[in-house]
Amino acid sequence: MGTALTIRNKYDLFEIGGVTIAPGKTGDIAIPISDLSAGMQANLEVRVFHGKRTGPTIFVSAAIHGDEIIGTEIIRRVMKKLHPSRMSGTVIFVPVVNMFGFITHSRYLPDRRDLNRSFPGTEKGSLASQLANIFSTEIIDHCSLGIDIHSAAQHRYNLPQIRIAAGNPELKELALEFGPPVVIEAELRPGSLRALAREAGVDMLLMEAGEALRFDEFSVLTGVNGILRVLKKLEMIDTKRLGKRGVPPAQATRTVWLRSTRGGICRMISPSGSKVHKGDMVACISDIFGDGEEAILSPVDGIVIGHSNLPVVNQGDALLHIAEVRIFDTVGERLEQIEGAITSNQLLDEDEVI
Repeated sequence: MGTALTIRNKYDLFEIGGVTIAPGKTGDIAIPISDLSAGMQANLEVRVFHGKRTGPTIFVSAAIHGDEIIGTEIIRRVMKKLHPSRMSGTVIFVPVVNMFGFITHSRYLPDRRDLNRSFPGTEKGSLASQLANIFSTEIIDHCSLGIDIHSAAQHRYNLPQIRIAAGNPELKELALEFGPPVVIEAELRPGSLRALAREAGVDMLLMEAGEALRFDEFSVLTGVNGILRVLKKLEMIDTKRLGKRGVPPAQATRTVWLRSTRGGICRMISPSGSKVHKGDMVACISDIFGDGEEAILSPVDGIVIGHSNLPVVNQGDALLHIAEVRIFDTVGERLEQIEGAITSNQLLDEDEVI
């Protein structure tokens, strides 16, 4: 009996970054990245929840772009609700991937490279390439699923949404279970985390929500609720408080950007979350005297999934991002129901542990 128990415990240990974590325990791991210019060590800070029972291994990451901090808060709240002794499988949490940009409130790394265009990276490349390589080998290679959280850039806002690769029914089911207002089947960009993950056979849910350098409660609640729903769907946690999935999110395979036709002052008519018909005026632009007003019209029936918060615009500036939805007639009512369900979910009490 004693020998069998020893073998089982050895088998159940989880190792990452040279650190082993026992079943039913958490572990904090600092994976060395580089030396800062002043001589201090820069690390990739990771917290692992290693469940007491067997199950899948997934990661949840945020701040690949250092100023997209909404995911850091989402991860903080999710971790407060979990205890590994009640879990199956393993979750690797990485609240800040680009610690350099996070500290300086910047999207980029010190070498001005975009980390999310640097995967899979190399051991001897640029700083971005080295960090991408470490994330690939230490995080992605352990997992079968990843949830990566982003926000819009500075002075823009994104309606909470999940983006997935097309042609993957199982992944689409997880995206719908997440329960955001919108699920978009979007193309993969070369050098991105999602593109690398697919090559490695790892499914990815990419969440977009909110604005850079800001927290907003609806985005945070959507993320916390969605991650917990995915964990439940994967049978990694067991709770009845989440209930059954409500009305399905809007689904889209095509999105369009609307840009300013001139410089001047923009009056936003249909911000994120608005249902718009083809031909609707969604914004208008005039000069600083209010003259020469030009209407910006929606080219499709859909939902506004992102908008600029800057009323002062130049010609060509991105103003709105619209998703053309498959089922349009009922989408406004369904968005209201989704928002109400997210904001009223009692499971999201800060200190409740699942």
